Amino acid sequence: MEKRKWLNYLINSDSYIASLALIVLVVLTSLGVFMRYIVGKPFTWLEEVQLFCMVWIVFQGGSVAFKTHNHVSIEMVVEQFPLKIQTIIMYLVHLLVILILGYLFYQSLGFIALFVRNGRKTSMLNIPMWLFYIIAPISICEMIINYINSEYKIAKEFIENKGVENE
Repeated sequence: MEKRKWLNYLINSDSYIASLALIVLVVLTSLGVFMRYIVGKPFTWLEEVQLFCMVWIVFQGGSVAFKTHNHVSIEMVVEQFPLKIQTIIMYLVHLLVILILGYLFYQSLGFIALFVRNGRKTSMLNIPMWLFYIIAPISICEMIINYINSEYKIAKEFIENKGVENE
């Protein structure tokens, strides 16, 4: 049972990380406003932490959106075609999504390698910039896995429902 619990945490780590980053962003931004305008002593490092949180929220949130099948899609046009063409379009969309995510993964590795080679760091906290963006390839891998898993579940449900309709 303990192994299953850890697996559940791992599977939902994108939700936990995005949620934590959002909480940190909201709390620190609110505290930053208080410190700047009420106390008169702003946090000089706040912008760097906010950037870090936003990048991690975006990438981990994208992974969650793939997992929950909550990306925006406009199916109205596709639904006007015959079922056979809809199926072809669906397969093309799946292929296109996987290809684009694969390309983004490849490019994100180059982007991080550039930061590692340059040794660029933030000005206030002296954090290596690659740490800000290391979440990109990790999240993109999660997106690919979540997309395939999500589409598999939808296809499985469709097939099961189709069998019920035929009876």
